[in-house]
Amino acid sequence: MTTDWNLLHRTEETISMTTTTVPALRPAVYEQKVEGFGVVRLVPVDPAADEELLHGWVTQERARFWGMADHTAEQVREIYEFVDSLPTHHAYLALRDGVPAALFQTYEPDADPVGECYDVRPGDFGIHLLIAPAEGEGAVKGYTDSLLTAFIGYVFSDPAHLRVVVEPDARNEKALARMVRVGFELGPEIRKPEKTARLAFLTREALGLA
Repeated sequence: MTTDWNLLHRTEETISMTTTTVPALRPAVYEQKVEGFGVVRLVPVDPAADEELLHGWVTQERARFWGMADHTAEQVREIYEFVDSLPTHHAYLALRDGVPAALFQTYEPDADPVGECYDVRPGDFGIHLLIAPAEGEGAVKGYTDSLLTAFIGYVFSDPAHLRVVVEPDARNEKALARMVRVGFELGPEIRKPEKTARLAFLTREALGLA
């Protein structure tokens, strides 16, 4: 029996490519089982591989507060390539039982424009989240809250993170109500070049983690 080394090499290349481009096969930075919901895994965004997926999410009317409604797929990819180049900002896909369910971004406020709009405390850690237009959201009670549970679990898994900071569009009443529901305390409105935002904060103490 002879071995086709060229075929074997091509197969190895295919496996390697699949591992990096298929979200469910990427190594997770965090994993949490949420009771009654499923396993949530956070994997790094691959700007090239996820370009079409993310473009489909951020250009929907429901995502208008994300600020990319008129962006092309190429522009979306370029934005996440830039985010990927920053040591202080990170973008992740949240997978629910292996299926992309949300876009989750983290940042250090003192390295972000939002840090110019309020007094940043040591231990502050910022997050953005965009829930995917999931077919299952309407069928699963507490869909978004379950994802938030995992996101907050990830942030506070690092003892250096003392307070979660969010800054949704001040007009996004649904997002603000959701934050209050899970324990965030609303802060002041701030003016950013692209929007007027409302700050909200969640401390370890509020969750009994202190």
